[in-house]
Amino acid sequence: MQSRHSPQGGTAVVAARHTDEPDTTEIRRLADAAGYEVVAEHTQRTPEDAGYAMGRGKVERVAATAADHDADAVVYDGGLTPGQYSNWVELLPPGTDLLDRYRLVLGIFAEGAADRAAQLQVELATLRYRLPRLRQVTEESLLNRATEKGSVVLDVEDRIDRLHDELRAVSDRAERRRVERRERGFDPVAIAGYTNAGKSTLLHRLADDLSVGALDEGHPDLDETAAVEDRLFETLETTTRRATIGGRRVLLTDTVGLVDALPHDLVASFSATLDAVADADVGLLVVDASDTLDEVREKRRVSLAELDDPRCELLVVLNKCDLLTEEELAARREDVAELDRVDDVLAVSAVEGTGVETLRDRIGDALPGETLRAELPNGGETESFLAWAHDHGTVTDREYTGETIRFGFEARPGVVERARSRVDDLREGTADRSS
Repeated sequence: MQSRHSPQGGTAVVAARHTDEPDTTEIRRLADAAGYEVVAEHTQRTPEDAGYAMGRGKVERVAATAADHDADAVVYDGGLTPGQYSNWVELLPPGTDLLDRYRLVLGIFAEGAADRAAQLQVELATLRYRLPRLRQVTEESLLNRATEKGSVVLDVEDRIDRLHDELRAVSDRAERRRVERRERGFDPVAIAGYTNAGKSTLLHRLADDLSVGALDEGHPDLDETAAVEDRLFETLETTTRRATIGGRRVLLTDTVGLVDALPHDLVASFSATLDAVADADVGLLVVDASDTLDEVREKRRVSLAELDDPRCELLVVLNKCDLLTEEELAARREDVAELDRVDDVLAVSAVEGTGVETLRDRIGDALPGETLRAELPNGGETESFLAWAHDHGTVTDREYTGETIRFGFEARPGVVERARSRVDDLREGTADRSS
């Protein structure tokens, strides 16, 4: 059975080389996410061969296995340079597609990208990947002759330039939207983490207009076997929802799941994900605590490396804590708490709801804010201001004292500054009318 995302599909032979014991679990899951049925695999522990990434003899055996199974593709767990790619193609049976880890993930994201920005970013990453390989496999003489008349290489270069221009325009519009949201008093909170950590389920727990009960019946986090059978890349674009946390209006952004060993261009294509975390007031780094301790450490390392030391307060959320013993959870909490970059560690079960209210309280504490206390004349202008204040922050301790209204206003520092200016204007207007 093919997975939900099937940009390619068919049968595949997996090849992997590692200095330690090769583990093909994730590359098999990636192949499944791309719609491939893995029919065989070859692994190798020897040092890398500069010409093939694996030994030539091993590559020949991979090619023979692909021929025996009439496989549609060979999937290599790692990156192949243009030269290595060309050498593999020469050995593989005619018509057998060659996918390294990077191209495999590019295909998954190309199929799943929904919004225009994501589509442009993934297309750009794909063309950047293809360009040096096109150059490598094209005969030099043919390339030279085609240069004067145009060639596929030149067409790709032109398209890359156009994509850069389109992405700059999209990025400018996204930046304007972020500024507008902040001015309206929304606090941005980003949910990030390794793919399949449970970010989408946590979003459903925290958002005002969503619930875990609204998740599709087949959603992996709701499956009792989800700890070992989750599908990769359930979320292929950022999703933003409103939430109310501690009386504050929050915008929660569920970001694309991260994965290990991706090329710089592909990571750069996740700019919506990385920007959402960089611009957030609070970042939630969700970790699948049901993984082994070594897996938790590795996925946490990958996630922190890709997030590139965000400015926001960073809370690590150990999800799926209901699947652990107290001793196992304590070991993971202790391991994560040692990191300098992490501000706090919280354990939750997004499916069961365990620890979610504590997480809400901690997010509220982490949101930047100031409080303005004021007293204004009881009248239409003040009521209009208070309506604005409700839309941009939290109005507290409202007290009517006959001719005046006393109140507190809590919000982001920039919003409080705007409120203070409006309060001063109202006071000056009252003074002018009374003089």
